[in-house]
Amino acid sequence: MNAQPLPEPRDRPARLTVGVVGAGRVGPALAASLRLAGHRPVAASGVSDASVRRAAALLPEVPIVPPSEVLARAELVLLTVPDDALPELIGGLAETGAVRPGQLLVHTSGRYGVGVLEPALRAGALPLALHPVMTFTGTPVDVQRLAGCSFGVTAPEELRLAAEALVIEMGGEPEWIAEESRPLYHAALAIGANHLMTLVAQSMELLRESGVEAPDRMLGPLLGAALDNALRSGDAALTGPVARGDAGTVAAHVAELRRHAPHAVAGYLAMARTTADRALAHGLLKPELAEDLLGVLSDVTDARGRGGGEA
Repeated sequence: MNAQPLPEPRDRPARLTVGVVGAGRVGPALAASLRLAGHRPVAASGVSDASVRRAAALLPEVPIVPPSEVLARAELVLLTVPDDALPELIGGLAETGAVRPGQLLVHTSGRYGVGVLEPALRAGALPLALHPVMTFTGTPVDVQRLAGCSFGVTAPEELRLAAEALVIEMGGEPEWIAEESRPLYHAALAIGANHLMTLVAQSMELLRESGVEAPDRMLGPLLGAALDNALRSGDAALTGPVARGDAGTVAAHVAELRRHAPHAVAGYLAMARTTADRALAHGLLKPELAEDLLGVLSDVTDARGRGGGEA
């Protein structure tokens, strides 16, 4: 996907002083990216040793100060704290008078739009929600990965050009998300990315248990092809015993998982049922085979419910 061209000068934000509240994995990378675009990071806040180290690596010579001091020094403030901490942080900053009129306040939460910034808006701040659709490591490689990265953008209409310009300056591609759609948008990303991490890690663990010495090398080509096929063809790319209706194979899988990895059974069953439903709906799974397959999954579920906590 090609990065969009830079906006016309009249649409680009002026060079800004930048502050980061919450020097986790995301904030320092975004501030470093903005510095490459000509903006000037001037302050960051962080509590843990890891946060301080990340800020030092990505934002050398930028002082670590309390959040209120970050707002006092910066014209553009990145609020990069966990989702559940965001409302309290914003409320506290507004109540203590730390927010200045005309100050750009940008949060990076996928869950929230600009409504969560309402206390700061009442204090005269300019609210933006810019969520980078990327997984972060807390290392300089994150800045490179922002090139071509989509951002979920929510902002008041009058700030839309400024929001999109900031994203483009970071190398990203803005995607407009309506305020009311943010939770669904974020849930979709969690299913696609966070749960994928769990599935891959679990698959590698089970391969090691089965005697495979290099599960990463085995899975790499397979998962790369599967991801490419899924992005290109969606449900039409489904393969495997569930999509084929191989009820006996699925039953054998569950039996082996119960013996060797009972903690993996619940996840396998949930994904198998969902995969079967989608394969059936898209005509990949024959109805007569689906009946046997779903019967196996139902029997396994019933046995689990009667037989206690194996899974």
